[in-house]
Amino acid sequence: FSAQVELIRGAYGIEPGEVDLPTFPLFALFDPALGMTTVIPDMDPTRPAQVDPRKLTTAIEEFGVTNMFGSPALLNTLGRYGEGRKIHLSSLKRVISAGAPVPAEVMERVLAMLPEDARVVTPYGATECLPVSSISSHEVLGETRSMTGRGAGVCVGRPVAPNEVTVIEISDEVIETWDDVEPVADGTIGEIVVRGPTTTQRYYNRDEVTRLAKITHPGEERVSHRMGDVGYLDDEGRLWFCGRKAHRVVTPTETLFTVPCEMIFNTHLRVFRTALVGVEVAGRITPVLCVETEEGGAADWKTLEAELRDLALEHVHTRAVQRFLRHPGFPVDIRHNAKIGREELQVWARARV
Repeated sequence: FSAQVELIRGAYGIEPGEVDLPTFPLFALFDPALGMTTVIPDMDPTRPAQVDPRKLTTAIEEFGVTNMFGSPALLNTLGRYGEGRKIHLSSLKRVISAGAPVPAEVMERVLAMLPEDARVVTPYGATECLPVSSISSHEVLGETRSMTGRGAGVCVGRPVAPNEVTVIEISDEVIETWDDVEPVADGTIGEIVVRGPTTTQRYYNRDEVTRLAKITHPGEERVSHRMGDVGYLDDEGRLWFCGRKAHRVVTPTETLFTVPCEMIFNTHLRVFRTALVGVEVAGRITPVLCVETEEGGAADWKTLEAELRDLALEHVHTRAVQRFLRHPGFPVDIRHNAKIGREELQVWARARV
């Protein structure tokens, strides 16, 4: 925890005397250690997507909030509320968002409410290792956004020093020691592994899970943590996120990674979000894209389905996606309302294919 405090302080330039609005309650634990005042938001923390944005903006203005932590789902609600209302949150210096990739359009809407020198920052990490890397809205909107829309994955920035990030061959088996690790070349999608001062050593009373997630270094106490995510490092040393390892769809001819595929379809104006799942059909795994449309976007599903099929054919790694199902509203996690419940969607899709 002490290491997390120091990495967060250094990465975002947080200074004593700032005022924080932590819409994810656990983030409030950092506030006293960072010297920040905590303003408890008036909301149900288990339903951040349903937050009343007026209560957030009122608290920010009344207490001079300088820092806010919010999930992508909460920021989507806040940004849509601010759009067209000319709301200006003059005290905010930064908005930190995590829990799932933050869509570029959400960043844009929130930035429109902030001072010119303010930013939205998105750390990448996990409970077992946080923060691993970080990226600012300026870099996303200025460069990586267009690459994401073409299927490159989501850029999560450069590793936060002194973390060591390595991308290795994807494996579902135990890797005992670092001597057994096979790193992949830059630009190649593999399994993301991290070693740093915030990396946890083990899981409590769960030896088998510890063996699957941790890699020991001979003669050293500190371990490397297998994030359970896939991605790659580019030639500038930036890390790109391509989804959860367990969610990759392995067909008889290729492996499809969720995020690079989904982000292509998410560029369609009538699509809110998508989720790629694998469904067994006649003994073979078939990729199926579950689609949640924007409000009013499902009026002509057959036309939208045809347009998505055409979009799939425009990119090499989505050509195999030719089955589409419209879903009324994805199941999401209780903490951030942003992580999609893909296991539930897979069961739902299997019943319909």
